[in-house]
Amino acid sequence: MQLYTRSAGTGLPVVLLHAFPLSSAMWLAQREGLAGSCRVITPDLRGFGGSRLGDDEPSVDLMADDVARLLDAEGIDRAVVGGLSMGGYVTMAFCRRHPERLLGVILADTKAGPDPQPARDNRERIARAVLSDGSDVLLAEVLPALIGPTTKERRAMVFGRVKGLVQSAPPGAVAWAQRAMAGRPDSFDTLAALEVPLLVVVGEEDELATPADAEAMARAASDGRLEIIPKAGHLSAVEQPEAFNAAVAEFLSTGLAEEARSPG
Repeated sequence: MQLYTRSAGTGLPVVLLHAFPLSSAMWLAQREGLAGSCRVITPDLRGFGGSRLGDDEPSVDLMADDVARLLDAEGIDRAVVGGLSMGGYVTMAFCRRHPERLLGVILADTKAGPDPQPARDNRERIARAVLSDGSDVLLAEVLPALIGPTTKERRAMVFGRVKGLVQSAPPGAVAWAQRAMAGRPDSFDTLAALEVPLLVVVGEEDELATPADAEAMARAASDGRLEIIPKAGHLSAVEQPEAFNAAVAEFLSTGLAEEARSPG
């Protein structure tokens, strides 16, 4: 599986994994805003954007292995790996399966606990609805929770852009990803075992992965820090990109150990 990837900048490799049901297009402001200080690598996870879905059974572990192969293809030994929402689940799977490839970890608007059964059932319902009826269920049920009230009130263009990305998500990839996320394990032990610095970012208006969820993840790691982004909902990197980028840049310049700042 070769992931389609958009990259910008040079230096320290920073891999950012996108939210459900979007694509690497959501990281435009990060590729532009962070490229001066690092190499920003933003793949489309399998089935989304320019990446094929393949025939494998749904699994966040498989998605994490795709990212490891991407690093191999790019000639990168170790990288800062991060993700938002679904991308965070894949990042935690990467931490479990490829800890030796990490320089640091960024988890944004995500959570370490597994889905309770009602949430798993709801994911399956949405997967079936998308396969049978297309993206209507995503626009009705998923899209409204992705964006915080401040963005909805003040930044109509941002909401419109996110809506367009949701509408363009392939039904097969949507269903596959829902089932992969439903099957993910608890990751608190994974965070506790991290031997690299962790940055946890969350929008203060995020109701899907709340500031309390973020605080619990930051506490679980031995070297975890928390950054709450004002006036942002679940897609903090899209809603308040300047604040998000500032938090990441600060983490890259001061949060990583000295030896981690030299890639390779």
